[in-house]
Amino acid sequence: MYLGRILSLGMNVDGKPFVAYRLSSRHFPNREAKVFGQEAAIVPKEGFEKDIFENPYITYNCIRIVNDLAIVSNGSQTDVIADKLALGMNIRDSLAYSLLTMDYEKDDYHTPRIAGVVKNTTDEDKYEAYVGIVTDSKIRVEKLEYGKAAYISVYEHQEPHMVEYDASTSKEAAQYIFNQGVFADFEHPVSSVASVYDGKWDTVALSPKL
Repeated sequence: MYLGRILSLGMNVDGKPFVAYRLSSRHFPNREAKVFGQEAAIVPKEGFEKDIFENPYITYNCIRIVNDLAIVSNGSQTDVIADKLALGMNIRDSLAYSLLTMDYEKDDYHTPRIAGVVKNTTDEDKYEAYVGIVTDSKIRVEKLEYGKAAYISVYEHQEPHMVEYDASTSKEAAQYIFNQGVFADFEHPVSSVASVYDGKWDTVALSPKL
């Protein structure tokens, strides 16, 4: 089954907040995830930079850390959400505002935008995790239950699916969404990146040579 881009977030099996992202692609597979400090971006591989002139949506920040929050998404809405959070807007409203404003991608597939935000605390009273999507027919922003994890994708699984995220470290989390557990059944993985909070957000990218 091809789900396209996938993100997952919430709490892993160790009770640690996390975000993870998987780039899956049939038409532009010559890309990779790269980490720049606490940010991660999807960029063309060396020699394929011209691809950005064929599709403006193929390069973007997929993870950003803003204070105690981790943002994950499949497009440039990552930066819009991050900016709203930095200005003090709450998580739900920053997701809803950014997804509604930017809308689905205006490509041949009307690709949905997906996004999520997690707060880096294990205090149940202060913990927050939200996931959202905008398609050509709906917008949805949903709060996740404390201790739970979910994933959502641009195709097929366009509503949050609960998942036992069996990965302790950021490296393991990136590997897990790439080809382990339920994610092993999803086609055309290209690259992945994840950040697990264990005293600090630690972002790690995985770009295997397929």
